[in-house]
Amino acid sequence: MIALLENIHVALPEMIMLSTACLALLADLFFRHKNKSIAFYIACTGLILAACVSYLYFGGYKTVILNGLFISDDVAHLMKFFVYLTVLLSFVYSHNYIDERQMPAGDYYVLGLFSTLGMMILISAHSLLTIYLGLELMSLPLYAMTAIRRTDSDASEAAMKYFVMGAIASGMLLYGISLVYGATGKLDLLEIANTIAANWQQQNTLLSFAVVFILAGVGFKLAAVPFHMWAPDVYQGAPTSVTLFISTAPKIAALAMAFRLLTISLVDITVQWQQIVLVMALLSAGFGNLLAVIQTNIKRLFAYSAISHIGYALFGVLAATAAGYSAALYYILVYSLMSAAIFGLIVLMSNPGTEIESIEDLKGLHKRNPWLAFMMLIVMFSMAGVPPTVGFFTKLLVIKALVDVHLTWVAVLALLFTVIGAYYYIRIVKIMYFDQPTNSEPILISKTNNLIYSVNCLSLLYLGIFPGALIAACINAFVN
Repeated sequence: MIALLENIHVALPEMIMLSTACLALLADLFFRHKNKSIAFYIACTGLILAACVSYLYFGGYKTVILNGLFISDDVAHLMKFFVYLTVLLSFVYSHNYIDERQMPAGDYYVLGLFSTLGMMILISAHSLLTIYLGLELMSLPLYAMTAIRRTDSDASEAAMKYFVMGAIASGMLLYGISLVYGATGKLDLLEIANTIAANWQQQNTLLSFAVVFILAGVGFKLAAVPFHMWAPDVYQGAPTSVTLFISTAPKIAALAMAFRLLTISLVDITVQWQQIVLVMALLSAGFGNLLAVIQTNIKRLFAYSAISHIGYALFGVLAATAAGYSAALYYILVYSLMSAAIFGLIVLMSNPGTEIESIEDLKGLHKRNPWLAFMMLIVMFSMAGVPPTVGFFTKLLVIKALVDVHLTWVAVLALLFTVIGAYYYIRIVKIMYFDQPTNSEPILISKTNNLIYSVNCLSLLYLGIFPGALIAACINAFVN
């Protein structure tokens, strides 16, 4: 028992998050009548505390605890830090939105915290059991959050689609996991890799089937084509505060699941899963950008945009090198900040009784609030990959990783899809700056929200001008 708990301190961020979620639940139950925002303040405090601990652990030794169930390494700590950051931004941006619409605020924050705990377990999983546990703990609160506005039929429909398709995807992933266990007799990811290396030829057919089902489950959580069908409907139907949450941190955790499964346990059958990832990445980047061009609903547009960005992240995984994995990690971390900024603006602009649903609602934003329009311009340029924003470096690193492994034709297609994607991002900039506003009233947001949103957007410019530190952190995470 003592040996089992010897290095338990490396799971301190998970303990903090579990304690925060339970404390927020109890405080909301007993003290909500005294302070209706108590769950919000507890949630933010817990996230900041967990972020500080993960930051302090960064650069430490790789440690596997709990009999191989849980791993603490730089990849985990870096991903967790950005999970805390994007969840914190989601909570801060959504605070007024939730109160104005009289949504159950305590439920939103508690469900969000438990989902965050699931993401953290998924990111640090070192066993097939922990992967499935983390995945379900992340997903189940998201289904409930989607339907949090009980009187909204669109939200209920979106939650039902999300739940049914999520259950199918979980079943496929579980079936794939069971095939891996049947072929190897192991649950620990490293032991699976060793067993496959020793006798993969005898179990080649079974493992090939397992890879297909596992990638189907991973593809659903990432919203990669052809497992993307839920994303546009859920993004559009869910309350904007929930769309903001779904579009950021869960993407980081889903990519972490792909890293753990593909780069540790299935590393000896890389050639087999590369073929599937190639198809998923090309279809995601291609169809995501093409379908985004024809959208008029802003949340559906950014849902297809998210699908295309996942395609680019998968290009890094496709390279199957340390440089490729580092590029994919860098891409998903930066994308989470960009997505938080985009949906953050939609949430902040949504006044009581009005929702920002159409792209036309952004008409003349420059005249209504010049600073917000400038911040959104930075985000759009970053999404399109225009220098000197950080989006340029994300795409550059992914394309370089492809060229380095002689997948030049894939890199050329990736560049072509980037040009298509630039069209609808620049179109939004044109609407904000050159179209006449339908409503001439100025848009006012609180000084605190304005400051936080400005820091969020300007960080994309800062990371583009000084990209070295984050790129080095991503590279070192896979080299060590």
